[in-house]
Amino acid sequence: MTAGVPPILSIIVPVKDEEDAIPDFVRRVSAVIAALTDPAAQSYEILFIDDGSTDQSMAAIAAAHVANRNVRAISLSRNFGKEAALSAGLDHARGAAVVPMDVDLQDPPEVLADMIAKWRAGYDMVYGVRKDRTTDSLAKRWSADLYYKIHNMLSSDKIPDHAGDFRLLDRRVVDVLRALPERNRFMKGLFAWSGFKATSVEYVRAERMLGTTKFRPWKLWTLALDGITSSSTAPLRIWTYVGACVAALSFLYALFIITKVLIFGIAVAGYASLMVAVLFFGGLQLLSLGILGEYVGRIMMETKQRPLYIVRDSIGLSDDELTGTAGKK
Repeated sequence: MTAGVPPILSIIVPVKDEEDAIPDFVRRVSAVIAALTDPAAQSYEILFIDDGSTDQSMAAIAAAHVANRNVRAISLSRNFGKEAALSAGLDHARGAAVVPMDVDLQDPPEVLADMIAKWRAGYDMVYGVRKDRTTDSLAKRWSADLYYKIHNMLSSDKIPDHAGDFRLLDRRVVDVLRALPERNRFMKGLFAWSGFKATSVEYVRAERMLGTTKFRPWKLWTLALDGITSSSTAPLRIWTYVGACVAALSFLYALFIITKVLIFGIAVAGYASLMVAVLFFGGLQLLSLGILGEYVGRIMMETKQRPLYIVRDSIGLSDDELTGTAGKK
């Protein structure tokens, strides 16, 4: 790749404590790109985003950079989360086509050839669809399917089934995503929101060979909440309707009690029915307040206007390319 000339293809790779996986990733992806008949084979970059690693990930990237100058990296000052790291990659990727990938190679780089071919055919976004997820646990497959059904039911930004972050994005799409100001980011929802002409390629998801996943159940749950609250206000609207229905039923029940007292006289209220009513309405109120609190908390984070990420160090990037990063987003 000629110095100073933007590459055709950018591969952005968020990593955290992945020193063992980095050499194999660079080797395999570089070989796949070198075999391409597209000009991208002579003009590409692999941009790692070190999201606060505590191991020797940056040293592994530096060694890869010495062997292959197409390898570059930025290191964030701490762990900001994958969505922020992915946003940092989009901000610093220079390619006409940008492909987010995971370093675990579960999303096979061989699919790049099909993605680039469809991009050349005029598509602005080419997303990978996992047609076989047997490498994932049954619980993960069920929970993922359930989440996407709920998300697509509540949001107007429909996420394709079995599609992850692995996709090719045209520079026009990347520029739109970079212009979005929000801090609470759910990238799959933002990809869907951006629109543009999109298509898919199918692939078989491989098993992870090195390292362990950094997405624990609690992180996945938090990401799911971020996805729904950042893409839809339907939960708030639903509880408006639930509240209206409960209020109407309560009014009707009050009329029933008053009528009963007027006709049959005062009766001693039952303890069980009283406790059921108190617990039901108390739980309903706490649940609705919790949903409201999720939105209020996100409003607070947005109003603080803190940077989405802070760059600590870089490999293969000039100072001009990093100017203003800490104060941006």
